[in-house]
Amino acid sequence: MKRKDFENQINLLLQKHLITDEIELIDVEFVKEGPNHYLRVFIDKAKGITIDDCEKISKFLDEHLDDYDKEIDTSYYLEVSSPGLDRPIKTKEDYLRNIGDVIEVKFYQAINGQKQLAGVLKEYCDEGLILLLDDDNEIYIKHDQIALAKLAIVI
Repeated sequence: MKRKDFENQINLLLQKHLITDEIELIDVEFVKEGPNHYLRVFIDKAKGITIDDCEKISKFLDEHLDDYDKEIDTSYYLEVSSPGLDRPIKTKEDYLRNIGDVIEVKFYQAINGQKQLAGVLKEYCDEGLILLLDDDNEIYIKHDQIALAKLAIVI
């Protein structure tokens, strides 16, 4: 089984389980770091994630992972956590929830000589988004130009 297929299966499993809960699934990733593999599950909720929330999801996965990882030919560590303060923005719901917030956007290829920009997320649509920059200029960015978008940490 390919890495992306495994991530997608775990994502679907958790989406079904989390629909009745206030916990939101942010991301699932299966990665190799050094000699070890990790299945990382990032969750969030309005009032913040607690250790009990992480434990609940971890126990749920422990009960179900054997059905999904039979085709993964390596052992791995399971990690369930909050995505952190500078969490990536990946879904339509993430973008809509963060309208008015400062975000950082990294591009696959430079736009106007820049590989990344930060600004206030002003608008979101199915084709792209509009950022309001510090100089009060707006820039339209298509989704397929975005390598990574995340909340900016503003101090």
